[in-house]
This record gives sequence, structure tokens and C-alpha cells, in this order.
Amino acid sequence: MAFRTMEWIEEGHCLRLLDQRFLPERVSYRDLASPEAVAGAIRDMTVRGAPAIGVAAAFGMAQAAALAEAGRLPMIPALRAADAVLRASRPTAVNLFWALDRMATLWRAGADASRLLDEARAMEREDIAVNEAIAAHALAILPQEVTFFHHCNTGALATVGVGTALGIIRRAHGSGRKVFAYLDETRPRLQGAKLSSFELMEYGVPHAIVVDGASAHIMRRHRVDMAVVGCDRVAANGDTANKIGTYNLALAAQDNGVPFYVACPSSTVDLSTPTGDRIEIEERDADEVLMIGETRIAPAGAPAFNPAFDVTPHRLIAGLITEHGIVRPPFDVNLRALLAGVNRLGTE
Repeated sequence: MAFRTMEWIEEGHCLRLLDQRFLPERVSYRDLASPEAVAGAIRDMTVRGAPAIGVAAAFGMAQAAALAEAGRLPMIPALRAADAVLRASRPTAVNLFWALDRMATLWRAGADASRLLDEARAMEREDIAVNEAIAAHALAILPQEVTFFHHCNTGALATVGVGTALGIIRRAHGSGRKVFAYLDETRPRLQGAKLSSFELMEYGVPHAIVVDGASAHIMRRHRVDMAVVGCDRVAANGDTANKIGTYNLALAAQDNGVPFYVACPSSTVDLSTPTGDRIEIEERDADEVLMIGETRIAPAGAPAFNPAFDVTPHRLIAGLITEHGIVRPPFDVNLRALLAGVNRLGTE
């Protein structure tokens, strides 16, 4: 079964998104006709995953420009309003703001709808290339037989390419290595059970879904060569924000001598945030914890607290796998050096 996370439909200036809320039960798509609708889809997790959110937001800005031109409306006010509504959709993933800032540089300089659409498409192509580069750097450190532990979903559903951490697992399998992956279910929205397993089954990658609390036991009693996860933001000191439960997994990995790697496009590095303690953590509706689907699993009236992300301290991380190579400690020095090199290459 072929699927695409998103697709720009020229007729009607429409962004078509795979609706991930209904996977794996059914594959269905939503056609979104306004930047407000795109923001809503980001908020309700029709589209999710930091890279995919960023690209979707870029298309939302291109859509705002196209609609303004078609309606002969003032361009800058329309783009300013679209930018504001998209920025408010989710707070933690830095790719959202990175993409909107990149688009803002253009529209504030007077770029038209065609130029903004070209930029959104460029981000889409770049994400595909970044995914492949991350996987290539990871393959260089993998043995021929490798067992992974993975959290949440970081594959094609979270990006517009093969994915970041799950992309590594998929490319390792495709390279002829003997691969096995433990996928924790990732409460409360079950992205590991629903989405990561859906992807690995599509590509024939051997794996097993386990409950979130099983990671330490499995690492102690069974062979695990590497834990690999994605991230939504990397602070300047190397602390990483990712789906809630990542910190627990990193602690289990450290206690059992399993190297813990974070796959991260350089666009997720936020040098303006000094440490993970400064990262805003999104809190979502209590019903995500109290219910599974339409079924209530807690007593009526029971309270719940639902932080969507946690921060893994840099001391627990063996390396950050970027499209430019693997960054190792000390992260505060090496992340700045990495981005300085990238920026230098961009100006030569």
C-alpha cells in the first residue's frame, strides 16, 4: 500500500494530508483549503512529526498567498494573519517556527505566491534528502546484525521522506542487515503501536510492539544494540525534547549500557534555547489519557495530567545523528561548530 504524508494540489491551492488519526484502521486523506485549516490539522494531529509539521506550515503560507492573489486581497496582511495562526498551532516542535521564519524572510521582502510555493516545495525536497543523509550516517556505525529500540513514530508519516529514526531502521533493513526493532506503544496516543508498526509492516521489517514500561526489562534480558529516537527540538547544550516517555527510555538505556541516539535534522537545533529546561512543553487534553479511542478507561470524573513531550538531558545521549554527520559530546561546542560549518557552506 503506497501512502504520502502530504501533497500539494494545484487546483484550488489545496494541501492534501494523510489523516493519521485513523491509522492503521483506514488510510484516508483530508483536503485543506485554507491556512486556518492547516493550523487545525497540525493542532488535532492529522499531521504530526516535527519535519512534516514544518513542511505543512510552509505550504499553509503558500496557500495564504495564493488565496490572497486570487481574491485580489492585500498580500502582507493576509500572510501576517496566516503566520500568526500557524505559529499558534503547536508550541514545542521548532521545525514549525523554522519553516515559518524561512517563509517570512521571503514574504516580508515582497515575494509573490509562486515564489512562496517554490520555497515550500524546496523544503519538501530538502526533507527527503535530509532523511536519506541521516540514514546514511547511521549505517556507518551499525553492525550487520542489529536490534533497535524505538519510541513514538519518526518514519515517513512524520516527515515527507523515509523518516529520521525509523528511516534509519528501514534503511538498515534495506541494506541487507539482519534487523529487529522493539517499538514501544507510546501512550497516550499510541503512535508506536499504530503508526510505526504500520510502517514497518508495509516494508517488511521484523519488529515487536511492547508496552511503554517494558523497555528496561527488555534491555536487561534481551539483546538491544541501540535505542534510536527522533526529536522536536534540540537545545544549545544538547538536551532534546521529544514525545513523552523518551526520557524514561534514555534512563533505561543508560542503566543497561545501551547507546542512546537521537536522529535530528539540523533544522531542529535551536541555539537560542540554552537548555532543555527552557523548552515549552505542550500540554494536551486530559481525554487522551483517560480514553483510548471512544472507550473511557478511567473512572468518571478522574483527573489527568497530559504533557505531550519531555526533555532528555544531554548526558544520556551518545550522539545526535544529523544530515551532516553524527554530533558527539561536548554538544554545546560541537553543535555550534556544526551549524557554523553549515552556514559557511551556504554562503560560499
